[in-house]
Amino acid sequence: MTAHSRFRLVPMGPRDPAEAGRAASTLELFFDLVFVVAVSIAAGRLHHGLTEGHALDGIAGYGFVFFGIWWAWMNFTWFATSFDTDDWLYRVLTILQMGGVLVFASGIGPAFDEHDYSVLVIGYVVMRVALIAQWLRAARWPGPTRRAARGYAAGIAVVQVLWLGSLLLPAGELTIALVVLVVAELAVPIVAERTGTTPWHPHHITERYGLFTLILLGESLLASANAIISAQHDVESAGRLLGIAVLVLIATAALWWMYFWPPHHHAITDVSGSLAYVYGHFFVFAAAGAFSAGIEVEIDVLTGHSALHQPFASFAATIPLAVFVLGVWALAIRPHADRVVNAVLPLAGILVLADPVVPIPFGLTAPILAGTVAVLVWRRPFQLEA
Repeated sequence: MTAHSRFRLVPMGPRDPAEAGRAASTLELFFDLVFVVAVSIAAGRLHHGLTEGHALDGIAGYGFVFFGIWWAWMNFTWFATSFDTDDWLYRVLTILQMGGVLVFASGIGPAFDEHDYSVLVIGYVVMRVALIAQWLRAARWPGPTRRAARGYAAGIAVVQVLWLGSLLLPAGELTIALVVLVVAELAVPIVAERTGTTPWHPHHITERYGLFTLILLGESLLASANAIISAQHDVESAGRLLGIAVLVLIATAALWWMYFWPPHHHAITDVSGSLAYVYGHFFVFAAAGAFSAGIEVEIDVLTGHSALHQPFASFAATIPLAVFVLGVWALAIRPHADRVVNAVLPLAGILVLADPVVPIPFGLTAPILAGTVAVLVWRRPFQLEA
């Protein structure tokens, strides 16, 4: 490490992308905790929207809110892989971003219920301003990363001013503005990386993505536990609720198995080659979070607390499952598997959509996913090409 300055700060130079033994830090794991809160609230709101029969509004609201969660987490993660110094100022600015996440989470309810995005946007801007400060620190380091760091800082700053300005718009124009600003956020890294370069550690990045996936899958396990709890209070539906709990555990375990089967770090190459993996994970992550909401909808239907009826309720769980399976296959499995795996995975993603025609929730999905895992175990040598 470079010597500390008189303010006990480490000069923020780029990390070695080939650094041996690079792993997630305790600060990164601590940072992830606040996203557990935000994801849980967003999934809960999606669950209520679906249960009350407001599917389109619920899905649209969830997609927008989850973008804010995913984008803030991902930007911190990629910055950390490049410039993490772990000095006191880096830690303080990271904790400030965590505070912004909590404010953002508190604004999810008003955004869903009243289309009031003020608290949501303020929390989001707090997260992003703290990251601007980090990029400005990185811009002080001479070399090829300086121009990129300045590009990130300037681009993020401009977009945050526009986010705050969007709150002054009338409701009709605000919706259009939000879509435009999402596109602007996505464009910042593309433009910044064209002006310079920032290094990344493939194993560290993909470890971080894996850890976030585990957080999201944990929401599904919570939903499985909720099915068991509901079974204790609803004797008439106890058998089917316990069945859901078991089948959800099988499905969640299968998703975990699939995600961690391929060598993800091979998907992180150059900037253009990594964009599909980086941005495509929005759908994988969002689907994992939505799966837990779909399970809760199934529980509500069985206990008579939902405006939805079968088979529509089952689609709330099977569509996220299909998106997750197809997304992981396209982003990480397809380039490293043989023809057998590349035939079975997309077929499994499509077949789970047939589950609603079966009178038992997850009656088809669990066997399909378990069978897919069996194929992955059988074809395991293809994983070892890493």
